[in-house]
Amino acid sequence: MEKIVIVEDDVFLREEIQSILEKEGYSVECISSFDNVLEDIALAYPSLIVLDLNLPKLSGFDICRALKTRGIGPILVLTSRNQLRDELHALDLGADDYLTKPCHPKRLIARIKKLIYLYANMHVLLDAGDFKLDENANVLYVGEESISLSENEGIIIKTLVKAAPSVVKKEEFFSLLWGSSEYVDENILQVNMTRLRKTLDKVGLCNRIKTVRGIGYQLKGGDSK
Repeated sequence: MEKIVIVEDDVFLREEIQSILEKEGYSVECISSFDNVLEDIALAYPSLIVLDLNLPKLSGFDICRALKTRGIGPILVLTSRNQLRDELHALDLGADDYLTKPCHPKRLIARIKKLIYLYANMHVLLDAGDFKLDENANVLYVGEESISLSENEGIIIKTLVKAAPSVVKKEEFFSLLWGSSEYVDENILQVNMTRLRKTLDKVGLCNRIKTVRGIGYQLKGGDSK
């Protein structure tokens, strides 16, 4: 099930959008606190973000730029700002679509479906600095080298890259890999991490995954010890 994250500070509009999307069968997570909005969005692992521009603390423009730097998207801007310069600026920063409020629910759903379909059928390269990851094909590129990853390896490294530098909790990996943390032996996750580390070692990406004892895992920088 695709998950959509709504970034909107108007509680009534946020709840209305959530209701519309849930009726269409989407899983929805709403951002209601804006203290750590980038980390909260990244750790939700969204299939798509519905983003307002007029927000407290970070503006929607700043959020859009930061999310695209992390390779997180697609981003559909939904805003009351109807000036052409705002739309062009958002698109320049990496927004994938731009709608103005009020927006007919059917138009919103149509645009969301289109973006999710397009992203599911395109090559999206996540840039981690010293390596890149094709998140749909599960191919990792290091300079002129490339290596194919297993499905689980792809899910793990993609999650770590998008969350970096935040720590990804073990429970989140359980949910992403096996659908639930119930009845999952933690040793299975450790085995998968060991396999991924060995794969990364083959292309010179040694010691990139840090175990945060009792919590989860974190992607370290290429020059970290």
